[in-house]
Amino acid sequence: MLKIFLLQIGQVNVDALQFLQRGLKQEFPQTEVTVLETVMPILREAYNSFRQQYHSTHLLTKMSNYIKKSETQHTLGVTEADLYTPSLNFVFGEAQCPGKVALVSLCRLKPQFYGEPPDSQLFHERALKEAVHEIGHTLGLGHCKNPLCIMFFSNSINDTDRKRAKFCEECRPLVLRVLESKN
Repeated sequence: MLKIFLLQIGQVNVDALQFLQRGLKQEFPQTEVTVLETVMPILREAYNSFRQQYHSTHLLTKMSNYIKKSETQHTLGVTEADLYTPSLNFVFGEAQCPGKVALVSLCRLKPQFYGEPPDSQLFHERALKEAVHEIGHTLGLGHCKNPLCIMFFSNSINDTDRKRAKFCEECRPLVLRVLESKN
């Protein structure tokens, strides 16, 4: 059975974590999803003061060393910090593909980031889409060309809003095959 652990990196909104826990259970059938009590501190050495962002790859590497590893365990780090990679202005998340560790940032998923009023439903929907996307990478899925598929690369929040919170008919069988192999 696939097990997904949600690891807080720094302080994270508890409602968002609980929503992700429920949503991931729905999207990945026969999967156990647990919010870890442990909180990994946000690492200052990952912070770029010029960009005022955290280097996602650095956090992902530290996560790998921070958690215990098992054959069926995947860990999704969840942070409020704004993330980047050197080749991009920002990222909503990053994952080992395939691998056991993924990371998602809630920072740019909040409507307030774009000067809009708070909207918890929209925020939760965006967070779930990015969480499912990153877990999909850990299961070995690459980016999909279908702009409505959850595995489509989000270059902007508009891409995230446009895509569905589901795998397309080409990606879904791949996910199910991987999940079956873990049972």
